[in-house]
Amino acid sequence: MNLKELTVVIVSFKSDEKIIHCIESIHKETPVVVVENSNNKNFKLKIENTFKNVNCFLAGENKGYSTANNIGLKYVETKYALVLNPDTILHKSAIKNFFSTTLRIQDFWLIGPANDQMINLDFRDNNLKEVNNLKGFAIFFNMSKFKDKFFDENFFLFFEEIDLCKRVKNNKGKIYLDKNIIIKHEGSNSVSTKNLKELEKNRNWHWMWSTFYYQKKYKGFLLAFIIVFPKLFSALVKTLFFLIIFDNKKRDIYFYRLSGLFNSIIGKKAWYRPAID
Repeated sequence: MNLKELTVVIVSFKSDEKIIHCIESIHKETPVVVVENSNNKNFKLKIENTFKNVNCFLAGENKGYSTANNIGLKYVETKYALVLNPDTILHKSAIKNFFSTTLRIQDFWLIGPANDQMINLDFRDNNLKEVNNLKGFAIFFNMSKFKDKFFDENFFLFFEEIDLCKRVKNNKGKIYLDKNIIIKHEGSNSVSTKNLKELEKNRNWHWMWSTFYYQKKYKGFLLAFIIVFPKLFSALVKTLFFLIIFDNKKRDIYFYRLSGLFNSIIGKKAWYRPAID
């Protein structure tokens, strides 16, 4: 096992509270690329001074998960890459088990850990299972299979890993889950708790925007519109209902869903950005 054959890529957006623990769980001989979706020079200095195996690049502004990951992956010069969310913790055997898997299935494109949501899958081949999709919090890349075409940068948030996996399968590539790779994912905790309200607006807007864009990309505008129309109608009705009864919290949820979906339908880019301190 050569730890220098793997580079870890982590996209951060004001994730100071989380990313430190994530990097601490990575072996110090493994190169790490951090892409911070802001122009926070103090963050860059802090990370690079604390961890000698880390190079931090500032995106300058919040470019979204897909674009920032692509920035990080372009700096990878190793045989493999591991894309991680900043709110993940690697088990001490995670990277070792990944390398063990590469010796068995050298033709893979992507490998992901089999987290708790996947325990019902039937793993017949020594803890490995070929699948169509992976969760986006941790993905191992076989870099030789990709030619600078990683994530679709039109996705600001959500569906980017589903789209990636679909393109891999369309190219007859192989994707695996490995039960021996253990990576803890806290989930929805990549920013500080004080920003959770704004983060909720962001999630609702981009979930709906990405839903339509993904459907349109693979099924065309008309079929995509038919698929999302019930969501559009529901969001409109509920926005008006909660406006009438002065429930501002729920009104905001459905308003941002409505806005994200409407902007996607009319062809606008995923422009919404969270107002996070």
